[in-house]
Amino acid sequence: MKPNQPHITNLIKRCKKSDKNAQLDLYKAYYRAMYNTSYRILKDNFEAEDIMQEAFLTAFTKLDSYKGEVAFGAWLKRIVVNKSLTQLKKNNRYQEVKMEVITNDEIEDEKIDYRGLNPKNVLNTLQSLKDNYRVVLTLNLIEGYDYEEIAQILNYTNENVRTTVSRAKKKLKQVLLAKNIQTQAYGR
Repeated sequence: MKPNQPHITNLIKRCKKSDKNAQLDLYKAYYRAMYNTSYRILKDNFEAEDIMQEAFLTAFTKLDSYKGEVAFGAWLKRIVVNKSLTQLKKNNRYQEVKMEVITNDEIEDEKIDYRGLNPKNVLNTLQSLKDNYRVVLTLNLIEGYDYEEIAQILNYTNENVRTTVSRAKKKLKQVLLAKNIQTQAYGR
């Protein structure tokens, strides 16, 4: 659902005046997208639900700090991403892995036939990657953050993000190719 921006702006004004109905309408406009964002990072339904709820509470209490420089959804998503990453770190499931820099000639550019890829299979495969690969690919490919934004969010260097994204894409491609070969071999 792509919210109507003038309508959202009106809801935000009403929310700043503690209008509970406006808060509910704003929640309804964004909750599903924010839940999905959190779930892709945490891989846990209950935690994603909790984080999404916390993010809305934070957004409503800090609404005065929202200046409208970016779309409200982008501002809210940043809160969700930050809270989700904090939760992931608390769970000790996410270790920061400092990666050595790889040169461009180490990055293979093997061609893939994208016509045969099922988006659900790609997302499921992405979810099966180790946490640091899954998180950077989710932020980059699904949430649309660029390398610099990911570096800020994760407190990595830009080079570390580029390296991690490159390796994560390579790993995702390897797993997808292996599944494709297995599917062809067993006719599934």
